[in-house]
Amino acid sequence: QVQLVESGGGLVQAGASLRLSCAASGLTFSNYQVGWFRQAPGKERAFAATISRNEGTTYYADSVKGRFTISRDNAKNTVYLQMNSLKPEDTAVYYCAASTFGGMLVRRTSYNYWGQGTQVTVSS
Repeated sequence: QVQLVESGGGLVQAGASLRLSCAASGLTFSNYQVGWFRQAPGKERAFAATISRNEGTTYYADSVKGRFTISRDNAKNTVYLQMNSLKPEDTAVYYCAASTFGGMLVRRTSYNYWGQGTQVTVSS
């Protein structure tokens, strides 16, 4: 049974940093492209970042580029999202997702497995 479990969310002030983690089990993690999405209240779930299987390539949404960094540790079956210079508009539930497809995947429908999400709230 495949499971993705996010952690690390919380309530912070604008300008602060958070690091999200997503621990995977039940799959050969290194075979999967992994991404982070986020869903703000009243909005659709949106792409934030993705990383290739071998950790070599990353891709970011314009809204987070330069502030967020995605990384993965295949030995630990874990993907991370380092979020710096947080803004109130970053407030959302953050989800990690895994895909058997290759490439820089930005569509929700490209991902096979999803975590339950972790809440990030940024106050002004």
